[in-house]
Amino acid sequence: MTLTRVETGAPAPAAAPRPSRGPAARRPLTGWLFVAPTALIVAALFLAPLGVLIYMSFTDWPLLADPTLNGLDNYRAIANDDMFLEAITFTLVYTAITTVVLFAVAFVLVAISNSYRRGTRFYRTAFFLPYVVGVAAASTMWWVDAHDQLGVFNQVLRGVGLIEAPVGFLETPGKALFTVIALVVWKFIGFQVIVLLVGLQSIPEELYEAARVDGASAWQRLRYITIPGLKPTLALLTVLSVTGSLLAFDQFYVLTHGGPDNSTVTVVLALYNKAFQSFRLGDAAAEAVVLLVALVLLNVIQLRLLRNREN
Repeated sequence: MTLTRVETGAPAPAAAPRPSRGPAARRPLTGWLFVAPTALIVAALFLAPLGVLIYMSFTDWPLLADPTLNGLDNYRAIANDDMFLEAITFTLVYTAITTVVLFAVAFVLVAISNSYRRGTRFYRTAFFLPYVVGVAAASTMWWVDAHDQLGVFNQVLRGVGLIEAPVGFLETPGKALFTVIALVVWKFIGFQVIVLLVGLQSIPEELYEAARVDGASAWQRLRYITIPGLKPTLALLTVLSVTGSLLAFDQFYVLTHGGPDNSTVTVVLALYNKAFQSFRLGDAAAEAVVLLVALVLLNVIQLRLLRNREN
């Protein structure tokens, strides 16, 4: 005689669980809804223009005529474009000088404003105030100040007896480069100082106290505590400074217009001149794509090198 599960007392098999349709199932949809506005903005303001730029780089596109596809001709022409190659060289030199000068001046100002003496808040505010001024407005003001007849710089130097004739801050390539670098340092040094101060004050004071108890000198504290503690901050400032210098445009367009004799033409200014003065949109787009790829690779290399050193 066959016994049933009820007769033997064996438990009945459990029913298969049904998929949940509660709040947990709606979480992915909720996440997509939150991300959708940002995704649309990125697509409209970055991905779509980037696609148009890449398409333009493969065309012969005069500004006032219809485009025609020409393949890789625009990219091949870059190697023979002396103006663009000279602009790359000048931009690299400008980037190297500006980055070094910014860090050197910032460290000095941080040493002044990081103390507990009276007036440090005033110094910090004074250092940061130029940063809130727009680059174009600051460049226009600097152009007026550097003018041979109307400028404040020549009047001050003449008033203290250092010069008898106007200096001509924008007349030679060397003076023009010096004037632009002075503007950039004045404009952006406040940001460097504030970021370095935040990084410096995030280092625990106990480390310095322990180092003093152990007899460490000021140089040893700087080498083994301050610099390692500032590595993430220095990495951030290096990437921002290098990228910003490679994309410099406003200060040169307003102050020098690329002169004298095209000696201060940066990469972005060369792109602007080619697109909106020579009306060669295809060539300018190809150079812009090359610049974009170079910047991405440079930032990746910088971040990896800095990360490896930190590890």
